Amino acid sequence: MKIQGKKILITGGAGFIGSHLADLLEKGNHIVILDNLSSGTRNNIAHHEGKTHIQFIEGDVRDKPLLYRICKDIDFVFHLAVQCLRLSLRDPETNHEVNATGTLNLLMASHEHAVERFVYVSSSEVYGTAFHVPMSEDHPCNPMTVYGASKLAGELYTLAYHKTYGLQSIVVRPFNTYGPREHLRGVYGEVIPRFVVRILNGHPPVIFGNGTQTRDFTYISDTIQGIMQASECDEMIGQSVNIARGKEVSINSLAEIISEKLGRSELKPLYKEQRPGDVVRHYADISKAKRLLHYHPGTDIEKGIELYLEWFHAQKFDIARLFEEQVVFNW
Repeated sequence: MKIQGKKILITGGAGFIGSHLADLLEKGNHIVILDNLSSGTRNNIAHHEGKTHIQFIEGDVRDKPLLYRICKDIDFVFHLAVQCLRLSLRDPETNHEVNATGTLNLLMASHEHAVERFVYVSSSEVYGTAFHVPMSEDHPCNPMTVYGASKLAGELYTLAYHKTYGLQSIVVRPFNTYGPREHLRGVYGEVIPRFVVRILNGHPPVIFGNGTQTRDFTYISDTIQGIMQASECDEMIGQSVNIARGKEVSINSLAEIISEKLGRSELKPLYKEQRPGDVVRHYADISKAKRLLHYHPGTDIEKGIELYLEWFHAQKFDIARLFEEQVVFNW
């Protein structure tokens, strides 16, 4: 099914991934962006202001009456609204309410209004630490945090709605996405922006644990393309698929790459205690995405970091202020 001439709801559409998805989908479609702006920002979608085919609604997926009103004329749902991993460590109840109950709320509204297709954007955190690599979609799900568990609950609700009610549902599992608009500040700050800010201010990057833990870092354009391809694939109905680069990179290697790109190789990492519930190893098997979606990620970590740094410098951020705003233990 091609996504053309559709009315599309993107929850979390003012966030990092959601805003890029809105950019990709806007041509030939009507987009409704729902976001409570807890982590997303109006800046991420400011370039869409004044466009009659893009509507922004400030709201929350816990608001069931709002969801029922919004979904009345929706064809496609891309569900990305989420409470982040680090917040789950201090506030597991809210994390559950947003990620699990919020997903169920949206599924109920989508079913009520006969939405054509429901795409749930999950997380590699549902797997927990790898038992074996690369991690296929059949890898055991053993989440380490309430965040991972709540995202897995959302997956199960999504697929159950397909099995029970026939809702055309798809689960996409992105691995660690990075790139322009990635969260910089506070509890939402991600590892790459945090390393960049510290290094540009002449301070060593902070690594929690020994830095040997790995992630499958995936550039934003590759993640968005994968989500799009999965959503249009009829064979994906009722299934899950990994979207990733298909390569593992240690946090130590990441710090080294960023330091070299910024010309500050002398800044060696500062090691702190391991984050609670931290995943030790992530490395995706993307053979299913290649086979069914013809998905071929094109940006390796070296090029991706270069692209991110080009964007970062172009923003003219006050890097001293960003450093002052950083909290080392952002959970």
